[in-house]
Amino acid sequence: MTSLIPQNLSVVIRPVQYRDLDGIERLTQESSAVETEKQADCATRQMQHLRHWYGILKFLSWFPNPLQYRLCTYVAEQGRNLLGVIQVSPFNRTCSTWRVERVMLESGIDRQGIGSQLLRYCFESLLEARTWILEVNVNDKNALALYRQNGFQRLAEMTYWEITPGLLADLAQSEPDLPNLLPISNADAQLLYQLDTASMPPLVRQVFDRQTHDFKTGLFASLTSNIQQWLTKIEVVSGYVFEPQRKAAIGCFEVKLDRKGQQPHVANLTVHPAYTWLYPELISQLARIAQDFPPQTIQLASADYQPEGEEYLEQIGANRIEHTLIMSRSVWHKVRESRFVSLEGIQLPEVLQGLQPARKPIPGGMSWSPRNQPKPSDRLNKTKPVQDHVNFSSDGITERREYNHNSGETDSHSEQVNKHQE
Repeated sequence: MTSLIPQNLSVVIRPVQYRDLDGIERLTQESSAVETEKQADCATRQMQHLRHWYGILKFLSWFPNPLQYRLCTYVAEQGRNLLGVIQVSPFNRTCSTWRVERVMLESGIDRQGIGSQLLRYCFESLLEARTWILEVNVNDKNALALYRQNGFQRLAEMTYWEITPGLLADLAQSEPDLPNLLPISNADAQLLYQLDTASMPPLVRQVFDRQTHDFKTGLFASLTSNIQQWLTKIEVVSGYVFEPQRKAAIGCFEVKLDRKGQQPHVANLTVHPAYTWLYPELISQLARIAQDFPPQTIQLASADYQPEGEEYLEQIGANRIEHTLIMSRSVWHKVRESRFVSLEGIQLPEVLQGLQPARKPIPGGMSWSPRNQPKPSDRLNKTKPVQDHVNFSSDGITERREYNHNSGETDSHSEQVNKHQE
């Protein structure tokens, strides 16, 4: 396909504006044809959310607040023509890890070149990001090539499952054995952080870089979440299993339930590696909770670093709907390199010569001597040097003798000569 864009115009990367929403919606519809149903539904909801709340999100992005990074979207244009869009967001509370939510590119252009420019613009402009992560479908060969070209590597694999309403009704018949099931609050943030740390490999834990405050909900975020749930008719139910002997959380869940019955329920499970027998009990608990809402499927994800969860889901007959790959990239800021200096030609006397003082040191004006004692300079002034005196004797012979004023002693013959002279 021949591009109608003039080749002499440069590609400009800039933040999104309101006039770009029509072009973004067109790219979203084009990309939905090659994406899975889950990805297409997510992209459509994000586009509706962006168009409806653009003014408020743009205003909140101007000053620090919990919703400051909700509009981190950048576009690539050439001569007023939209070529691509990228959407990013912080993954943790400290903003040390960022997530590439979505990259959409125009067909018939250099997709690898425009996509790389969008990614590198985010790498260079968001300086607080030390690590980047993204999630891509394993069958999307073009996206995998783009991300690998820009330094992303495999981190983990995710499998998304779907449990049908009929299967949920069967699972709800069994009573789950969860005697210490407690609701989640901010007071349990430390327990949830320890559970999250123990449930993932060290490399994944280092990339995610979650802390205790990532499991707490602030006042503003809580109010915003409640308003959003009231508008979208979504109810969130969460809980965790407490082990009294170890005084630790060994499993937790969170499920978002649609009270209108138009969208599937979405659940997240986290289980300690030493207590994988909790998978059947927690899924039964989710099935019992879902019975109080309109019949819909439950979608949940399982990671490859705990295969017991996937084995149980295959055993009960859950449907595998998507297989994705989590990729990560570390950003290392380039440090100025110093010129290599060889030490073979350096001579030791030349080095020591540069350490010698350039002039004779001058003593300072501070004195550590007591007040009553005279200063060294005064003693030097009072001390007179040895002088030579010429004495004339009565016999006409000239005698040369030394007289020391410091000793205070005189020769007897010198006294007689002085008396004779007087």
